[in-house]
Amino acid sequence: MPLKTIQMRFINNKIVLTFCFMFFLSAIMSAQEIIKDSAVVTVVKTSSNQKLKIDGVIATVGDYIILDSDIDKSYLEISSQGGSVKDITRCQMLGKLLEDKLYAHQAIQDSIKVTDSEVKSMMDDRLNYMAEQLGSMDKVVKYYKKNSEEEFRTYFFDILKEQRLTSEMMKKIIDEVEITPEEVRNFFKTIPVAELPLFGAEMEVAQIVITPKVSDAEKQKVIDKLNGFKKEIQEGSSFATKAVLYSQDPGSRATGGFYKMNRKTPFVKEFKDVAFGLAEGEISAPFETDFGYHIIYVEKIKGQEIELRHILLTPAVSEESLNEAKEKIALIRKRIVDKEITFAEAARTLSDEKETRANGGALINPKTQDARFELTKMDPSLYSQVSNLKENEISAPFMEDEQGKKKFKMIIITNRINEHTADYAKDYIKIKDLALKEKQIKAIGKWFDEKIKETYIKIIGEYRDCTFTNNWLKK
Repeated sequence: MPLKTIQMRFINNKIVLTFCFMFFLSAIMSAQEIIKDSAVVTVVKTSSNQKLKIDGVIATVGDYIILDSDIDKSYLEISSQGGSVKDITRCQMLGKLLEDKLYAHQAIQDSIKVTDSEVKSMMDDRLNYMAEQLGSMDKVVKYYKKNSEEEFRTYFFDILKEQRLTSEMMKKIIDEVEITPEEVRNFFKTIPVAELPLFGAEMEVAQIVITPKVSDAEKQKVIDKLNGFKKEIQEGSSFATKAVLYSQDPGSRATGGFYKMNRKTPFVKEFKDVAFGLAEGEISAPFETDFGYHIIYVEKIKGQEIELRHILLTPAVSEESLNEAKEKIALIRKRIVDKEITFAEAARTLSDEKETRANGGALINPKTQDARFELTKMDPSLYSQVSNLKENEISAPFMEDEQGKKKFKMIIITNRINEHTADYAKDYIKIKDLALKEKQIKAIGKWFDEKIKETYIKIIGEYRDCTFTNNWLKK
């Protein structure tokens, strides 16, 4: 039976994770209000004296309420994201909203802190994205049926704060769950042989990288050019314009070199050290990273976050240096083929890639943090390089050009694992991940059972006839 069967076995018992990630963004659309416990459904009379419900409170969780219109907004949000809502009932959607409110309510009880500056930063990112998708900020305001951008920002701030509280509370529950090797073993033993998951074909890959040397003269050319940019900007030129015209960073060039970052943002250490050492309005001296040479201009400092612009220039590599690197990697390959040295030994002593050198050139899968790459999920560029190689066959050297930085590589498949039924010894990491997910699901289910008992929860009107997975009605 496929892996999905194992993963879904307990999810079917708790709606919390069934919808948790699929609908997480729907929290953006959910209205948040703080109430005492007196809200009622609003109705008007039609010409036939029948009552027609317009909107109103349908549920209360602690200090939070849920409106009937929140369900409609959640449907709209899922549809706008390209999801299907045909099999989702209003009762199921209400169950998801109840979960979100309970997470947020309990986060406040547990003194989980979400700062205003944190929410405002999130809001700026979301609004920029939304304005880009819809065409303008005015269209975003109109889409959400608000009278002004200020009114929308106030509304949206509350929504994002609740969403952040929800995610932090969920993270706190999951982070406290740990699993022992004994529990992993017991989990595996409970899976019937006929239901063991099937894992796809995988391979382990290693590489050797030779980087052409850049002359001191070329480095100095780039440094002088960046110093020239700095002087012109200090005299009144636009940093953003310079970045658009000259920066060799494809990720930020179109936006004038703009980045927003904090200490945890995954930038290289040298870049972060310089960025966080600058005062607001200051421009750095040229400095070097693995990508080339940069200058940074700090536009704003907002608490632990900074907004900056940078210009990246990569020194040119001479034809002579390229040929030297090409000859060097070809010679290394010949020595390996002639069995003078192993691939792993060559990687440790001769490769220029420090990230893989210590592991004998072995690549680590960034998604799983182990050495295996599943073929169906492998990066297309890597797959194209290894798909035709046999086990322990070394590829011919080839050149890569990443953001203007040329380097030569050769790759070897050190281990090929065919599609197979789960094996405890061979697939321990994957099995551990499955066992941990199951334990996390149980922990969340237990948390809901306990907190529902402790929290004031009220469901009004027709929704009391819903059949919920969680005991919201406290029967």
